[in-house]
Amino acid sequence: MATFDLSLSELKTYLPSREEPTDFDTFWQSTLHEARAHPLNATFKRVNYGLTAQETFDVTFAGFGGQPIKGWLILPKQRIGKLPCIVEYIGYGGGRSFAIDWLLWASAGYAHFVMDTRGQGSTWSAGDTPDLYSDGGNAHYPGSMTKGILDPKHYYYRRVFTDAVRAIDAAGSHPEVDTSQIAVTGGSQGGGITIATAGLVPDVVAAMPDVPFLCHYRRATEIEDTYPYKEIAEFCHVHRDKVDIVFKTLSYFDGVNFAARAKAKTLFSVGLMDKICPPSTVYAAYNHWAGEKDIKVYPYNGHEGGGSYQTVEKLKFMKSIWK
Repeated sequence: MATFDLSLSELKTYLPSREEPTDFDTFWQSTLHEARAHPLNATFKRVNYGLTAQETFDVTFAGFGGQPIKGWLILPKQRIGKLPCIVEYIGYGGGRSFAIDWLLWASAGYAHFVMDTRGQGSTWSAGDTPDLYSDGGNAHYPGSMTKGILDPKHYYYRRVFTDAVRAIDAAGSHPEVDTSQIAVTGGSQGGGITIATAGLVPDVVAAMPDVPFLCHYRRATEIEDTYPYKEIAEFCHVHRDKVDIVFKTLSYFDGVNFAARAKAKTLFSVGLMDKICPPSTVYAAYNHWAGEKDIKVYPYNGHEGGGSYQTVEKLKFMKSIWK
């Protein structure tokens, strides 16, 4: 790998203009209002994996359209009073897997809610939530990036981002969770979802997007030839007359626009050799972030980012907030 994007000094000041539709806020207010018209119906079924330090719960809650979304809630067994909670979102193609794969945050003393991603979970980890949406679809390139991309009302990530907001609602509905102390995190796609929820839910106190995906789409498709962004480029390659429509839809789902609304304290991470989520796309969201912010830079790393080094930074970051 080698550096290929802007220099670090250029990245630090990279503040591209935002392609934002005039009805952005109305679109999302209406979307979440529709979703919350459905009962949340959050259920927490205890699952016994033989763990001695954590309790695990199989979760189901109503997401977009009232459709059932799966998740995990992991709690430390030794606890006093309600717990701060970290809601986590998963990278592209992955699913919630087993609760035993998500023990870090509960081991640090926090409640940990993991949201399954609808329609994914068969690429690198198993998932359990289908994407039941059938209205308004279009021919799409294999994968999730161009499902419904000709109309923001039908675009796949409208459903995912709505599920993510409802996951925060579901986490807060558990009696052991302190609703005033909820943070969000995730890597890659999970990082992009993290940025979106921080922009949509003003009560989120902290956000930790790692090497985030779903930001600054147009530049991502123009400077790199890697998947998943390449799914968009391939769609436009075939549907030559739909390019403007595609990017108009994506403007409703761009992390740069959500970042401009996000007031939570944030800790980003970026790999300067990341050819999946190019550094300039990460900095575009980071530099537009409205709240207090910090970013950890890994000059010789790609999409793996900081790995365990970043995990240590995140633990310190959350301890500084939740003393």
